[in-house]
Amino acid sequence: MEIKFVKRSVINASKKRNSKFKPLLEAIDKLKPGGQALEVSYTNDRNINSMRTAVYQHSKTKNIKIKSRRDPSTKKIYFFREK
Repeated sequence: MEIKFVKRSVINASKKRNSKFKPLLEAIDKLKPGGQALEVSYTNDRNINSMRTAVYQHSKTKNIKIKSRRDPSTKKIYFFREK
Protein backbone atom coordinates (compact mmCIF):
# COMPACT_ATOMS: atom_id res chain seq x y z
CA MET A 1 0.00 0.00 0.00
CA GLU A 2 1.38 3.38 -1.01
CA ILE A 3 0.32 6.42 1.00
CA LYS A 4 0.96 9.89 -0.32
CA PHE A 5 0.07 13.38 0.94
CA VAL A 6 -1.46 15.72 -1.64
CA LYS A 7 -2.73 19.28 -1.47
CA ARG A 8 -6.43 19.64 -0.78
CA SER A 9 -6.80 21.99 -3.77
CA VAL A 10 -5.89 19.10 -6.10
CA ILE A 11 -8.98 17.15 -5.03
CA ASN A 12 -12.04 18.21 -6.97
CA ALA A 13 -14.90 16.00 -5.86
CA SER A 14 -18.26 17.50 -5.10
CA LYS A 15 -21.89 16.60 -5.18
CA LYS A 16 -23.64 18.53 -7.92
CA ARG A 17 -27.32 19.37 -8.16
CA ASN A 18 -27.52 19.82 -11.90
CA SER A 19 -30.72 17.97 -12.62
CA LYS A 20 -33.26 19.55 -10.27
CA PHE A 21 -31.86 23.06 -9.89
CA LYS A 22 -30.16 23.59 -13.25
CA PRO A 23 -32.68 26.21 -14.50
CA LEU A 24 -32.43 28.09 -11.20
CA LEU A 25 -28.62 28.10 -11.21
CA GLU A 26 -28.54 29.28 -14.84
CA ALA A 27 -30.88 32.14 -13.93
CA ILE A 28 -28.69 33.01 -10.91
CA ASP A 29 -25.72 33.40 -13.27
CA LYS A 30 -27.66 36.03 -15.23
CA LEU A 31 -28.35 38.26 -12.22
CA LYS A 32 -26.61 41.63 -12.13
CA PRO A 33 -25.49 43.34 -8.89
CA GLY A 34 -28.20 45.76 -7.78
CA GLY A 35 -30.47 44.61 -10.63
CA GLN A 36 -33.58 42.48 -10.76
CA ALA A 37 -34.37 39.60 -8.40
CA LEU A 38 -35.54 36.08 -9.14
CA GLU A 39 -38.94 35.04 -7.84
CA VAL A 40 -39.32 31.29 -7.23
CA SER A 41 -42.42 29.60 -5.83
CA TYR A 42 -42.10 26.69 -3.43
CA THR A 43 -44.36 24.05 -1.92
CA ASN A 44 -42.82 23.39 1.49
CA ASP A 45 -39.95 24.47 3.75
CA ARG A 46 -37.83 21.52 2.73
CA ASN A 47 -37.76 22.86 -0.84
CA ILE A 48 -36.55 26.23 0.45
CA ASN A 49 -33.61 24.70 2.29
CA SER A 50 -32.59 22.63 -0.73
CA MET A 51 -32.86 25.62 -3.06
CA ARG A 52 -30.90 27.91 -0.78
CA THR A 53 -28.17 25.34 -0.24
CA ALA A 54 -27.79 24.77 -3.98
CA VAL A 55 -27.75 28.51 -4.76
CA TYR A 56 -25.30 29.39 -1.98
CA GLN A 57 -22.91 26.57 -2.95
CA HIS A 58 -23.12 27.62 -6.59
CA SER A 59 -22.48 31.27 -5.75
CA LYS A 60 -19.52 30.30 -3.59
CA THR A 61 -17.88 28.49 -6.50
CA LYS A 62 -18.57 31.47 -8.80
CA ASN A 63 -17.36 33.91 -6.12
CA ILE A 64 -20.52 36.05 -6.16
CA LYS A 65 -22.72 37.19 -3.27
CA ILE A 66 -26.36 36.02 -3.45
CA LYS A 67 -28.97 36.92 -0.85
CA SER A 68 -32.50 35.58 -0.46
CA ARG A 69 -35.74 36.68 1.14
CA ARG A 70 -38.82 34.60 1.71
CA ASP A 71 -42.49 35.60 1.63
CA PRO A 72 -44.42 32.86 3.48
CA SER A 73 -47.83 34.36 2.74
CA THR A 74 -47.42 33.91 -1.02
CA LYS A 75 -45.01 30.92 -0.77
CA LYS A 76 -42.34 32.63 -2.83
CA ILE A 77 -38.63 33.11 -2.32
CA TYR A 78 -36.59 35.89 -3.92
CA PHE A 79 -32.92 35.65 -4.86
CA PHE A 80 -30.87 38.74 -5.65
CA ARG A 81 -27.24 39.58 -6.18
CA GLU A 82 -25.52 42.05 -3.89
CA LYS A 83 -23.14 44.73 -5.08
